[in-house]
Amino acid sequence: MSLEFAVDHPCSLRARYDEKHLREWGRLSNLHTILTTVDQSVPGPDKLEWIENSSAEIDHLQHETAICANCPACLPVEAAGDGEAVGCLGRVNYPIDAQFEKFLADRVQLVLDTVDPEDQPRLLRILIDPESPFDGEATKELRRVTTADGLRFFELRLPIRLSRLGSHLTTDNVFDLLAGFRSEDSEHTGYTREFPLAAAGDYYDFLDLILRNDLGELERERLHARSRTYGQFLRLLSALERAEALETRVLID
Repeated sequence: MSLEFAVDHPCSLRARYDEKHLREWGRLSNLHTILTTVDQSVPGPDKLEWIENSSAEIDHLQHETAICANCPACLPVEAAGDGEAVGCLGRVNYPIDAQFEKFLADRVQLVLDTVDPEDQPRLLRILIDPESPFDGEATKELRRVTTADGLRFFELRLPIRLSRLGSHLTTDNVFDLLAGFRSEDSEHTGYTREFPLAAAGDYYDFLDLILRNDLGELERERLHARSRTYGQFLRLLSALERAEALETRVLID
C-alpha cells in the first residue's frame, strides 16, 4: 500500500505500454526487491512460490525498462530507487512513519520561527493563511483508517500541532498540501492527483527547504537510518526537479 507518483514524460516505453501497466510493473519490481533483498525472514512456501511465478515477468520488465537509465526523466537510484525498475516512478510506502512526521513538523516550525515571511516559500505562506485550501480534512480521514489487514496510512494516530504562527495548523494540513491537486485526466492516466507544471517550482522550493536545507551529513544519515519515508520524499523532490526541467507535471495517486 503506497502513494505512487510519476514524472509525466513521453518516451518509447510509454508508447508501448499504458500508465496502468507501468504502475503495475513498478509495484511488482518494488515488491520483488523487498522479498528478495530486504526481507530477512526465512522464506515460506508462499513467498518462494510467488518469487518463482513472477520471475518471467520480472525478466521481461527488466529487459524493457533498461532504456530508463538514459531517459532525462529517470530519477536517481540513491533517492529510494531500489526496486524501481521504471525510472520515472516512485512511491511513498504506508504507513508514513512517525519519525518522518516529527521531522516534518519540526522543520516547518523552524522555518516559521526563523525565516522572515517575505523569504518563506510561497507554499508555506499559503499554508498558514487562514483561508488556505489545505484544511487537513482529507488527511484526517485517512488517519482514522485501518484496513482489514491491519494496515494504516500513518503510524501516528493523532497529528502533531504546530505553535506560534502555525498554532492553527497540524501536520494534517501539511500532508494535505503535499497531496497536490485533483487531476482532470485521471481516467486516462489512472492518477487521481497531480503537481501541475505551474506549481512544480513552488513544491520543489518548499520540499527542498524542509528536507535538505542546512541539514548536516550526520543528521541526514540518522534520518535515512530511522525513516524509510524520508528517502521516499527525497525521491518525490527529485521528481519535481525533473518535471520542472522537462516542463511537465508529476502525477500522484
